[in-house]
Amino acid sequence: MRVAVVDIGTNSTRLLVADVAPDGAVSELERRSTVTRLGQGVDTSGALAEEAMDRVRAVLTGYRACIDELGATATRAVLTSAVRDARNGAAFTEEVRERFGLDARTLPGEEEARLTFLGATSERADDRDTVLVVIDVGGGSTEFVVGAGREVRFEVSTQAGVVRQTERHLHDDPPTAEQVQALVDDVARTFADAVPADVRASVQAGIAVAGTATSSASITLGLEPYDPDRVHGFTVTADQVDALVQRMAALPLEERRDVAGLHPDRAPTIIAGMVLLREALRTFGLAHVEVSEHDILRGAALSLAREATGADPPS
Repeated sequence: MRVAVVDIGTNSTRLLVADVAPDGAVSELERRSTVTRLGQGVDTSGALAEEAMDRVRAVLTGYRACIDELGATATRAVLTSAVRDARNGAAFTEEVRERFGLDARTLPGEEEARLTFLGATSERADDRDTVLVVIDVGGGSTEFVVGAGREVRFEVSTQAGVVRQTERHLHDDPPTAEQVQALVDDVARTFADAVPADVRASVQAGIAVAGTATSSASITLGLEPYDPDRVHGFTVTADQVDALVQRMAALPLEERRDVAGLHPDRAPTIIAGMVLLREALRTFGLAHVEVSEHDILRGAALSLAREATGADPPS
């Protein structure tokens, strides 16, 4: 069946329209991503800003037209960290449902993690002997999902994301060494508190999804233009991520916008993103991580198709 999923995140708003076969095979028809920064100021104000919601509304207008043109028979919008945290988040979710005709749901952090794991592992062999962690660095939160095969053993959503941590710590352009260190200390402490030592020790491999991870691969490869086929499955090392932290933190914003392989709209938050990814690898003692294009969008598409066909109970 043909499904459409919109992921309304803290930093970006994304669309996937795909055909999902009964066996779970996914054929993508359209995939789009726009940096909308819905989480602008949420960490300090506690509310979604009107200008941020306007950016999302403008993007959703175009996405809705695409969905209609491609004839999706089931639709869903998933809203995550910024909307969970904002006092006007529920009202915005309702607006998305009514105004754009999408089955809009604000996901708890644990459900966000589960769908991310489902998407990231959907085309992998059912390897129950290897314990892996799926790392999802988002705008307002970072999710860790630990499992083997198709079984999730541990999941946590942490209050650390690229928009949130940029606004908290990085105030100069480029940031000072003290600001970057404060960011590192904040993230390391948050991750250590969120993941028990025995869970960290059990992990043997990692998959990293979403914009920070794909940007790390794209920058390392020097891709112009971006090539998802080369990014998907690329292995980035902890040393390469560390080098990216040092490189990005030394550049003013306008120079970061010109870095080959980095979308200019991600330049304002990429320093925090690379710090979050590096500290995630350190948390789990990983020397490298596999980058995946398959994330919550694919997981939500699979879940929606199963619900629509009665193969899976509603989540």
